[in-house]
Amino acid sequence: MDPQNTNTNSNSEAKMLLTHAKTLRLHTGNLVNRSRLKKKCPCSPSEELQDCIQDTLSDWLSATKPPSKDFPDTLDCSIHQETDAITPEEREELRVSVKLFLCESVQSSIRDAVEMVCQTLAVSQLDSVIIAPPWPLEGDSQSLAHLQPAWGELEALVRSQQIAAIGTSDLDKDLLEQLYNWAQVKPSSNQVNLASCCVMPPDLTAFAKEFDIQLLTHNDPKELMSAAKFQEAVQEGMQDLSIADWRLEWVLRYSIIVKSRGIIKAKGYLVRARKAIP
Repeated sequence: MDPQNTNTNSNSEAKMLLTHAKTLRLHTGNLVNRSRLKKKCPCSPSEELQDCIQDTLSDWLSATKPPSKDFPDTLDCSIHQETDAITPEEREELRVSVKLFLCESVQSSIRDAVEMVCQTLAVSQLDSVIIAPPWPLEGDSQSLAHLQPAWGELEALVRSQQIAAIGTSDLDKDLLEQLYNWAQVKPSSNQVNLASCCVMPPDLTAFAKEFDIQLLTHNDPKELMSAAKFQEAVQEGMQDLSIADWRLEWVLRYSIIVKSRGIIKAKGYLVRARKAIP
């Protein structure tokens, strides 16, 4: 068979699937084992995510088959041999940590993301989840009211034992204190971006120490991936197919760490997007 015809058929099938789908779910698989991605050495989390989306969609495109009957509303794009399912025997030895980047203020997104990662990794509970809510519009400042809906959803997931501990990202001392005083389930950690402050603020350090909140560092940008960059990644991954506009709902990054050795056994991204309604 002519390789060019095979490629054209795959493109046509993928285009039909994307045209009919309303939701796109993507799993990059374990990046620790994906040699093609390791060779690229991205210099930022945003570039890493963009490379992952392109690479995963490209691999999915080459393996896609036409649907047997109806076109699915939800399109699952993943590489089956790259899955990171945890066996019951090894669960006690592993710590599953998650950072959830919300691109839209939709509380159902939090439950969707947690359920998707639990299903993907074959676990019933995540050891920790750090939330990164969508940042306010230009000129507005982040406030407790901005955080409360997302935090309330996380608290419900703690009560249902799907999450053991929950944390925040980029809160200053005043906002962290407001959240701590309001919350029923207290934040166990707060991430600080050292690109914006080279040293931990003393007032934040003192408050965190007093209330046993772990301060962590990170280098994630405020916006992990813009709508334009996501669209670009999808276009390139799908070999420049002309596709509908997709809106990114959330991005979840997980790490599976061997407790006794402190090494990362697996790391990956889950992404959910929906087709924009004209």
